[in-house]
Amino acid sequence: MTVPPEDVATSPREPFAPAAGFPAAERDQWRELVKGVLRKSGAATEDTPLAEVEGLLTRRTYDGIPIGPLYTADDTVDARPGLAPRVREVKPEGEGLAAWDVRQRHAHPDPAAAKEAILADLENGVTSVWLTLGEAGLPVAALADVLEKVHLDVAPVVLDAGPHTAEAAEAFLALVARRGRERRALGVLGADPLGLAARTGTPGDLEAAAALAVRCTREFPGIRAFVVDATPYHDAGGSDAEELGAAVATGVAYLRAMTDAGLTVAEAFEQIEFRYAATADQFATIAKLRAARRLWDRVAEVCGLNGARSEAGPVVQRQHAVTSAPMMTRHDPWVNMLRTTVACFGAAVGGADAVTVEPFDLRLGLPDAFSRRIARNTQTLLLEESSLARVVDPAGGSWFVERLTEDLAQAAWEWFTEIEKNGRMAEALASGMVAGRIAATWERRRKDIARRKAPLTGVSEFPNLEERLPERAPAPQPPGGGLPRVFYAQDFEALRDRCDAHAAATGERPKVFLATLGPIAVHTARATFAANLFQAGGIATVTGEPGDFAASGAKVACICSSDKLYADQAADAARTLKEAGAVRVWLAGKGSYDGVDATIFAGCDAVETLRTTLRDLGVAE
Repeated sequence: MTVPPEDVATSPREPFAPAAGFPAAERDQWRELVKGVLRKSGAATEDTPLAEVEGLLTRRTYDGIPIGPLYTADDTVDARPGLAPRVREVKPEGEGLAAWDVRQRHAHPDPAAAKEAILADLENGVTSVWLTLGEAGLPVAALADVLEKVHLDVAPVVLDAGPHTAEAAEAFLALVARRGRERRALGVLGADPLGLAARTGTPGDLEAAAALAVRCTREFPGIRAFVVDATPYHDAGGSDAEELGAAVATGVAYLRAMTDAGLTVAEAFEQIEFRYAATADQFATIAKLRAARRLWDRVAEVCGLNGARSEAGPVVQRQHAVTSAPMMTRHDPWVNMLRTTVACFGAAVGGADAVTVEPFDLRLGLPDAFSRRIARNTQTLLLEESSLARVVDPAGGSWFVERLTEDLAQAAWEWFTEIEKNGRMAEALASGMVAGRIAATWERRRKDIARRKAPLTGVSEFPNLEERLPERAPAPQPPGGGLPRVFYAQDFEALRDRCDAHAAATGERPKVFLATLGPIAVHTARATFAANLFQAGGIATVTGEPGDFAASGAKVACICSSDKLYADQAADAARTLKEAGAVRVWLAGKGSYDGVDATIFAGCDAVETLRTTLRDLGVAE
């Protein structure tokens, strides 16, 4: 062993270049290597041009945005912290570099229970309260009592009262007035007339909401009147660009109403907070929030605020991110903790000003103390232990994120301008233009879910038929009548519910017999695949050789083995199964064989396969 000289620690440092001595890598070299791999899989041939290699690995989002396999400096976008186009915003001094408001939602209809839960949250890390009022939550008349011990100048209160917005706003402002104007109350009154139209089909009073904004500006400077809630478009199955474009169109409509009511443009901008959905696709969430700021910066620039013409300070969109409702599942709800953690991470990295993590038992009913604790501690962990609040725009400079942000902003701007050209947001909602476009997106997403191209852990993949769901009190149902509310797992859950009801009525789950051929090493992979697929619909599986079918008590069978054994044994196995009474014989894999009725394989329509199987098994709808 050679010992370094004694003066090595004090010698001048030389620049350390990890790539020194290696030739510069060219993109075509990478393409050539990738092409070699794709040739082995059959996805490419020797004649495939190098220029087409990346396209073979590129997928597109529901907005048509390409997601490539490789990003380089050529994909970067000029964006610096604190400067236009505001995708990398720095929080005001005193709020920390990137700290966000931990906002918990409360919708318990019992005022006493809600009051207790709110105080417990505020004592344990929550920094603001989001209240659902009216038929979907707390009685408006109970607002003052519920907020009795809440310090309104420290913990902002956000109202969500739907058709009761005017009544709830008056109650809240009266409470603030009684406590004394010297206490600068903070909050958002939640006026969202167009969001109400999206939810219920009946718009709110835009002029009254604008008048409320004037009142807040003149008398209650710490309170905003408007919320642009974009989650109805997400909850209906819409894409990220559709959510953003609708939000911008709604925000512009509110700006027009407020300036018509007498506010300056700058004052009008200050009266709006935006609400977006954060999903388990962390990069999409990060890019969506960054793109939203870019879009609103452009609106402000057109209005004469941001940009070279502006003499005032910059206008920055205030964002509230809430974890997605459609991504939550009723079955295996514990996985929702993982989904909301990733979504919260994406919201934080994307720069949200306030974040709400919905409890994991959202789909089961009213959350209990444990699920609320997990929800708020998810944020505390990311804030304190993961130190996400110590960095400005952690994703900034990522070529992929910068490119995705720009592409998403462009797609959203096109949707916004289309809405404007077709009569603006109110008309686009009333005419069905928005609903039609979002419905088309939902159908594409729904097909991907059915084919398990968009897998749902614990539901469409790796279901647990022995799980025991926690019991929760029923939650009030939100008003409907407008855009639908969808859940990504709904088709699989409907099938699972049918089987659960059948098991409760008969004492036994419907089942499918997995007829395995050859040694265990040969059939295990496809038998596991088949079991996973059928169990996703709530159907139990029994495994054995074809001759064991009659004793299994099943009516449907699925042959599982390798393609090589199928060629020699599939037809005989199918005949044996049919003679033993099988009403349908599936085969795990592809190909046509005598006696086999249909096949299941990766990418097949699992939902339709399960519906067919339940009909064969006589399971009631």
